[in-house]
Amino acid sequence: MPSLEVMLREPGRPALPAAGSAEFTEAWLTNRRLSAHTRDAYRRDITDWLTWCAGRDLDPLRATFLDVNAYARHLEGTPTARGGRPLSPATVARRLSALSSWYDFLVKLRAIDTNPVAAADRPRVDRDHSATVGLTPQEVDALLAAAEADTGPTAARNRATIALLADLGLRVGELISLNVADLGTERGHRSIRFVGKGGKVRRRALTPGAAHAVDTYLAARAAAQGLSVSELTGPLLVTASGARLDRHAVFRLVRRLAREAGIPAWAKLSPHSLRHAFATAARAEGVPLEDVQDAMGHADPRTTRRYDRDRHNLDRDPAYAIWAARARRRG
Repeated sequence: MPSLEVMLREPGRPALPAAGSAEFTEAWLTNRRLSAHTRDAYRRDITDWLTWCAGRDLDPLRATFLDVNAYARHLEGTPTARGGRPLSPATVARRLSALSSWYDFLVKLRAIDTNPVAAADRPRVDRDHSATVGLTPQEVDALLAAAEADTGPTAARNRATIALLADLGLRVGELISLNVADLGTERGHRSIRFVGKGGKVRRRALTPGAAHAVDTYLAARAAAQGLSVSELTGPLLVTASGARLDRHAVFRLVRRLAREAGIPAWAKLSPHSLRHAFATAARAEGVPLEDVQDAMGHADPRTTRRYDRDRHNLDRDPAYAIWAARARRRG
């Protein structure tokens, strides 16, 4: 069997790095508008597929949908080293989605003729379900109160972190990517600018509570460095050493404060729990679905609805509104 390099240099095909090489995967990732976190996840996904192929002496350029199906069943039936359980259908589906994008890139470069993932049997994922553990409005209040009561050198930063998650429903990747220079004003609103999913530059309004928490934190940080707030630069949320706060630290913070707040499910919470709570609370307060969708940066309104944990509440059944309107017409 010819090598991948030879196959990619057959007559009529462009000279490309081998599909199994790091250079090819990096070329594919560079071609996509992805966050650093998503880029890392996709890189691991492709590496896992190539490792699986190598263990079976399977050339990834000659893989068929049957091979992809076998790989998916392997993922669904093999306990992971980290959790001791097989991957969930949603995670398997995400991995196959990454793999499909990788093969689409190969097709566009004429390295292969068809995408083997296209005909594969992907897991059925309930779009109306999310595994993220949510929070009630009262639990969000308790979490914010725990942040207010927090003490120590990072207390002000912790309050700003939780306020931004709770009030804006940011993704953790969006949160930790924020820089001091991203703060601004727009038509009388305090605002924050960031790059959202898909590489889109977005701007959100800061609530008075979030703005106060951020201002208090930056004032304390500037004073500790002997600077004015206007002289601060770099990441908005930093560690004691001045490095950018990472997602793992935010996960730990949410769970610690939730435990201190007495939230029963504290050990299963994540920053995403606050994002779910944001969507549910906004809809419960009557915010139109389209506005919540825009605020959360969702391309598909079905995604926003999945985040709305209160969507099945019978109090919101449109039958009541129709009946009430009919009653008004009858006088």
